[in-house]
Amino acid sequence: MRPHGRAKVSSRNPRAFGICDRCGFLYNHVNLQWQFDWAGASLINKRILVCDECNDVPQSQLRAIVVPADPVPILNPRIQDYNTAESDYRITQGNTTNTQTGIPVPGGDTRITQNSNTRVTQQVGGTRADRSQQPGLDQNAVMPLQGTTAYYVTLPLVSVSSNGAGLATVTCSSAHGLATGDQISVEGLSTATANGFYTVTVTTATAFTYQLNPVLSAGSLLTGTTKMVTTNVGLPYDTDQIPQTGPL
Repeated sequence: MRPHGRAKVSSRNPRAFGICDRCGFLYNHVNLQWQFDWAGASLINKRILVCDECNDVPQSQLRAIVVPADPVPILNPRIQDYNTAESDYRITQGNTTNTQTGIPVPGGDTRITQNSNTRVTQQVGGTRADRSQQPGLDQNAVMPLQGTTAYYVTLPLVSVSSNGAGLATVTCSSAHGLATGDQISVEGLSTATANGFYTVTVTTATAFTYQLNPVLSAGSLLTGTTKMVTTNVGLPYDTDQIPQTGPL
């Protein structure tokens, strides 16, 4: 028996030669082996014949994660009623009197909004006028795609105006595609405190409104640099619209 490359030649026990598909060296074909790798939940043959030195260990990152079954639920569970136990709402402190109406406000009363929702302590939606307040939101950080839904879509504005009673009305040149409860981000209005992130109320296919904070004088807010885009920043616990920074 004598060597021939990395193969061996024997007149008594002849064996065919074979080239390693990976390194190109000559071996006895019987010493080459199939390369396997993970693909999902099982190993597959890559149909590559390689020598022992070139044979890689299957890459576990290509292996499917097998999620174990959920644990069997217990009988007669006793779970915490988190909604009732939650205490992130605002209440009055001490016995006070409303300075505008003179009506006494007893301490311990839960504060609510005009539509009877509980006022919470969480605040989001800082505008460029109050960027130092945290937490804040930035229009440049709007996620353009969430799943299959596209956001950061620019709305074709015709007018943006304040009615003088805390409401901004937006009119578009074509259908805006929004539904009541959707969210927008607006920058570049003539009054900086009208910028920010808001939950909208749709009035027509080309118009909608959003609540301003604070109340602004009646008139147009649109400028040549106004940019209004669709967005989705979520909502704090137990709220149905984006709360605005500032006094609640």
